[in-house]
Amino acid sequence: SPNMAYVHGYSPRETRRLYEQAEILEEILHSGTTFPAGARVLEAGCGVGAQTRLLLRRSPKTRFTCIDISAKSLATARRLKKQPGFGRVAFRREDLGRLSFADESFDHVFVCFVLEHLDNPVAALRELRRVLKRGGTLAAIEGDHGSAFWHPETVDSVAAWQGLVAAQRKLGHDPDIGRRLAPLLTEAGFELERCEPAWLYADRLKPALRDG
Repeated sequence: SPNMAYVHGYSPRETRRLYEQAEILEEILHSGTTFPAGARVLEAGCGVGAQTRLLLRRSPKTRFTCIDISAKSLATARRLKKQPGFGRVAFRREDLGRLSFADESFDHVFVCFVLEHLDNPVAALRELRRVLKRGGTLAAIEGDHGSAFWHPETVDSVAAWQGLVAAQRKLGHDPDIGRRLAPLLTEAGFELERCEPAWLYADRLKPALRDG
């Protein structure tokens, strides 16, 4: 059975953090995530629907199937169905290691901050490739905790950050997976169109981003 341990937990505060993070990072993460009207898009690992809201906002006429292994997260995500436009969104519980969809079910796949929490990211990517139609696209976004820097770098701030990294590694997951994204996708059989870092940098000249 898959390791469902999620390093950040499933608290109400974590739900709020995910929604806040999605809004703060929208322009950085979603500059290229617009899908055609009527396209069938799979959001793999949708969690509480934080990214789903942004995907729908940018592609209001796209049909989204949003999946996650956590029933608790999906229960939170389904509350979004009360909002306008969510009639085109279906939330389903699925295991990324063994999807119930037929081959070539989707035109596009979107996966964001998910591979870092999986026991076997390559196996999941291969399953996503199986359900992606020939000629379709996959957009994968992942973090790299080893690339973080800040000032002032206090003893406590470093300890807090390294605590997160150590906890994730203890679960058998990779907090630095962003730097492995290209080889992981290649191993899973994808042809890479592009793979590049998206830097998040904030200082007093960007107060909204810094405070967020």
